[in-house]
Parts: sequence; C-alpha cells; structure tokens
Amino acid sequence: MARLQTAAVKQIEEICDRYKGETTPLMMILSDIQKEYGYIPLEVQELVSEKTGISVAEIYGVVTFYSFFSLKPKGKVVVGCCLGTACYVKGAQQVIDKFSEILKIKPGETSDDGMFTLDALRCIGACGIAPAVQINGTVYPKMSVDKVAPLIEEYKEAFA
Repeated sequence: MARLQTAAVKQIEEICDRYKGETTPLMMILSDIQKEYGYIPLEVQELVSEKTGISVAEIYGVVTFYSFFSLKPKGKVVVGCCLGTACYVKGAQQVIDKFSEILKIKPGETSDDGMFTLDALRCIGACGIAPAVQINGTVYPKMSVDKVAPLIEEYKEAFA
C-alpha cells in the first residue's frame, strides 16, 4: 500500500467508523471520502478494505461502476457533457468536441493546471432541454458549440 499521510489515514478510519453499525456501509463510506478528497485512489480503497473487511475488488468495482466516484483528482471546474440519446441527437458530440478542443483535454482528463475536468455523461435526465451540459452541478440547457468558449471564459474568470 502506498503511504498516505497520517492525518488522511486517521480521517478515513473515522469515516469508516461512522458507519460501523450499518448493514451495507460501503456506498456511504465512499461517498464521504469522495466529498472530502475529490477522488478515491487505490491506496484509500486498500485502507477501507482493511478497516471494513470488504475486499478491494468489491470496493474497486463500486468505485469504477458509479460515475460520481473517481480514481483520479478532478479539476476545480468539472464539465459534464451529456451524451445520452436525446442530447446526442441534438448535437452533444459536437459540444463535447468543442470543450475538448478549447480545453486541450479529452473526456475523462483534467487540464495540466488542475482547473478543468471534462467528463462524458450518459444521461443526466435533462432530455427536454437537450443538449445539456452540467458544470459543477449547474445544468446549462440547449448548449451549442458557439456557447462553449464564453462559458469556459466565465469559469476561468470565476476561478482565477
């Protein structure tokens, strides 16, 4: 196991202890860790496994199955482009391609400066306002290629 800082180990152990009496604590534990650190790397999964007795394979399976968990740190600004059927039909692929071009990252990557992460989402349930983009929890309806650059600039200024 890689070396985690002592304070991080203590905090992760405290998170695990919070749910000791629960029948199925894994989702709650991982959710709290994700909120606290922004991602759940393998060394943290190993620590959770030691603390709970749940296998690393099961933990890894949960972390990689659910899109809201991440194995890598995310940027300050997380751009999620919905590529569900309704959004895709209305041009979502061109929208995510434009984000990718301007940010110089592919879906699933974070910019070198740690500012932006670009994610391809399957469906965010916003089919009536397709194509939709979600940035740090805010949904932007009827997104088009020409709206991408101004939106990126707005976030660059806000997080500068």
